[in-house]
Amino acid sequence: MDDEPLKDWAERRDAKIGRLRAVPVVSGGGPRASHLNPDAPRAIERWNGHTWEPHGFAANLAEAKAILYPESNEPSPLQGPVPKPLGSGTGKHRKPQAPRSDGGRAQG
Repeated sequence: MDDEPLKDWAERRDAKIGRLRAVPVVSGGGPRASHLNPDAPRAIERWNGHTWEPHGFAANLAEAKAILYPESNEPSPLQGPVPKPLGSGTGKHRKPQAPRSDGGRAQG
């Protein structure tokens, strides 16, 4: 059989310990997809290796994303100087050339 060793499975499971997720708090059997209720409060849950346990609370999707992905809120150290915007011009190099009346020969 091609079963993986228990040690490999345990390492993969343990690597996920501490992972967070946001679950919308909606009444009844309403939709739980985050994009359907962006203003609904969120329960932040943490994976302990066996089950999801309560970890925190967020007022809405934006706040939950700030908790789940704190690195996206920090400025990137890779950001360098802002590139120079395109200058003025006709952009002829981006347009197909119209056929010339002199047989297509360039004058030089």
